[in-house]
Amino acid sequence: MNIPNLLTVLRVLLIPIIILLFYLPFAWSYLAASAVFTIAAVTDWLDGYLARRLEQGTPFGAFLDPVADKLMVAVALVLLVEEHANLWLTLPAAIIIGREIVVSALREWMAELGARAQVAVSNLGKWKTAAQMVALVILLANPPMLTIWVGLGYALLIVAAALTLWSMVNYLMAAWPHLNATEKK
Repeated sequence: MNIPNLLTVLRVLLIPIIILLFYLPFAWSYLAASAVFTIAAVTDWLDGYLARRLEQGTPFGAFLDPVADKLMVAVALVLLVEEHANLWLTLPAAIIIGREIVVSALREWMAELGARAQVAVSNLGKWKTAAQMVALVILLANPPMLTIWVGLGYALLIVAAALTLWSMVNYLMAAWPHLNATEKK
């Protein structure tokens, strides 16, 4: 257990705290949930940076890091969909969560074929993650009233959903020769 792995575990442990803070009946609860989500998002960047810089990458970290990211984002999206209950948030949330399921399954299947590198994380995914995280920080910090900030959060989430679809199409196109191959007898 090294520092990058501890940061990843911390990110998972922060998820129930985000949920608890989000539902507290206080005026500051949204801001507190957003602050903890922000800390978790920063640990996502920091654990990867430290693992590379200190050469402390491990199989456990390689497994848990993307799981922690997906859990954190999915939980935040579910909280927000329930709270905002509108198409502007629900549709991008469904696209983002659905894409994560499709791409995770695709990566697992490609790994079984020994072609995992063809569906590795791209720079497009980094832009998607940045837009998504900023959108979630903004939306978690604000009550579900249409303000400039909430509108900006919706816009960034829609951008993240568009980038999500674009990256999924790229992954599917990279995997298409394997998906379209006829089985040899």
